[in-house]
Amino acid sequence: MLVQTEDEIVLGDDPSRLHENSGVGLPAAVLASATLLSACGGGGGSTGGTGSTAPVINAPPVTEIQASRFLAQASTGATREQIARVSAIGYAAWIDEQIAMVPSQTRWDWLVAKGFNAAANIFTQNGFDSVVWYKLINAPDTLRQRVTLALSEIIVVGIDGLVGAGWQAFSAAQFLDLLEAQCFGNFRTLLENVSTSAAMGQYLTYRGNTKYNAKTGALPDENYARELMQLFSIGLLKLNPDGTPLTVNGVQQETYTLDDITGLARIFTGWDFDLSTSKTDTPDFLRRPMTQVDSRHETGASTFLGATVPAGLNGAQSLKAALDIIFAHPNVAPFICRQLIQRLVTSNPTPAYVQRVASVFMNDGKGVKGNLGAVVKALLLDDEARNAANLSNPQSGKLREPVLRLLAWARAYKLSSVSGNWSIGNTSDPATRLGQSPSRSSSVFNFFRPGYLPPNSAIGAASLVAPEFQITNESTVVGYVNFMQRLVSLGNTDLIPDYSSLLPLAENASALLKEINIVLAAGQISDETLNSIASAVNTMPTGTDARKNNRIYAALTLVLAAPEFVVIK
Repeated sequence: MLVQTEDEIVLGDDPSRLHENSGVGLPAAVLASATLLSACGGGGGSTGGTGSTAPVINAPPVTEIQASRFLAQASTGATREQIARVSAIGYAAWIDEQIAMVPSQTRWDWLVAKGFNAAANIFTQNGFDSVVWYKLINAPDTLRQRVTLALSEIIVVGIDGLVGAGWQAFSAAQFLDLLEAQCFGNFRTLLENVSTSAAMGQYLTYRGNTKYNAKTGALPDENYARELMQLFSIGLLKLNPDGTPLTVNGVQQETYTLDDITGLARIFTGWDFDLSTSKTDTPDFLRRPMTQVDSRHETGASTFLGATVPAGLNGAQSLKAALDIIFAHPNVAPFICRQLIQRLVTSNPTPAYVQRVASVFMNDGKGVKGNLGAVVKALLLDDEARNAANLSNPQSGKLREPVLRLLAWARAYKLSSVSGNWSIGNTSDPATRLGQSPSRSSSVFNFFRPGYLPPNSAIGAASLVAPEFQITNESTVVGYVNFMQRLVSLGNTDLIPDYSSLLPLAENASALLKEINIVLAAGQISDETLNSIASAVNTMPTGTDARKNNRIYAALTLVLAAPEFVVIK
């Protein structure tokens, strides 16, 4: 069995040195252009919309530009093949096809197949980053991967917080597998699976939670009860069905109080790892839901959110009753739907957009509440997502988070791993990498908050939000360009992109950039920016395949740094 330490790309020691490129000498003019383009990549990371009253479901044909734009929202990266598929069958049919697709191999099974369940890995994170990137880049069910990534940033478990039981890679992988298994299922079921997952029990510290003890003064841990309401279901403020704050005499209303947290915390007593069939010398116990220790469970009544879970219920019964109370709260639909729209489509959806999608959450057309597959389909087909008028709307769009920028390139150019171990590693370092790495948020509040306002900015002055800007600064801008320039120019011996489709175009800068613009940027790079990039590329020699490749590297690096790529509409 293979036991391998995570292999990470090593960039130059000085993160400000954009010319650190593993011997592939890009001209200074090209690299300077990359810095300038990336540095101005902030404008318009938010959205408004046309406010149509009904979703638009486009029948074929869909143009390649429209298909690429759709895939920027609905996948982990557009490819020529997926663009052709969307163009051939239309948006709705593509979504149905993706939802019906048999799920790809689980992260857990990949880790086992690679031998990471060997005893040497108990107290390591070995294999985790590899399997996360492997799935995001390769899995054919790309819509499922995109929605799983979105859910992982709403219902957060960070691998570094999974302490005390070992097997961190397996615990974090199982949580992502759980989200993936339910990402087109029912939100109520998802909440229950999350609430009994070993990973969440570890991360928000209610595993081993015990009832009140008058003699010792022990109290139930309130951590999960608080975050379940604040972050995973209803939020801090009461909402209208369109996601705007509900006010009484002009005053916003809080959804819960400290007493509600205390009441709900009683529900999460008695839960612990299920060690009935295995011990901690293998990771198998982390794959099973937590189980109840009856002696630790609070059997008295628990009151929160204006409702009461009656006394005398066992732990599982109490949990079901409590989650039913939360699921019935009117905030759940607008609170969750707005964040899903932000993660997939736009930072500032109009209230009308939120309400249309929330109405599908409340009733999928078949009388079912919480159908996430129907919600995803509705938000992607909505007029505010599909209408081309938003391309010229200064309030439209969103800043691509760094992970999605890397994935756009990796998917487009069929990145492969020579070793099969996907040695991208932890990309959290903001100075030399992406400043973000999947499932490595430093807290339950994700990498960025959905309501983040960049200080002293035009976005903030317009009362708009731009979540991804919370991890955007001078260091991350330069670090991102450094990192991508190294990857693009074959700086990692394990990770190999396929530029065969670009090589015949390499000597014609305009043709090369047109193709890259369609696949990577959905045709949204302006003529002015394209001309600027073409001028830089045209300073480079042609003739040999090596020189052609250098022109490809330069064109890709500059497009990846361009504002119109970094901000997608």
